[in-house]
Amino acid sequence: MHQGSCLCGKVKYEYRGEIDEVSMCHCQQCRKAQGSAFAAVSPIRSADFCITQGAEYLKEYRATPNKVRVFCAECGSPIYSARNDLPEAKRLRLGTLDTPITPNKRYHAWVSSKAEWFELADELLKFPEFPR
Repeated sequence: MHQGSCLCGKVKYEYRGEIDEVSMCHCQQCRKAQGSAFAAVSPIRSADFCITQGAEYLKEYRATPNKVRVFCAECGSPIYSARNDLPEAKRLRLGTLDTPITPNKRYHAWVSSKAEWFELADELLKFPEFPR
């Protein structure tokens, strides 16, 4: 089981599944939402994810009609995103994990819109958009 929390510690969660895939998304929306060069996310099963503390601090934002970004209203830490058409899945923001992971599948997505000041200097797969 994995555990995670926001920066201020008011929101805590558990995930009772494996985290084996990490996508570093370089799209403009993820960069703006994270305030960084990319967002490190993993697909998780909604049924295995549970907010264990601080659900009342969660706030939602929709930059696009079909996708919600959920974050702590107190400290601003992004927790996950979810799509209306995929209710069985979420995309967990991995920077909020408090437990270690050792993913086998790691890659960069949306490198066609990456920040010009960030150099991709690793050997991971790089996709111009999201891999299908």
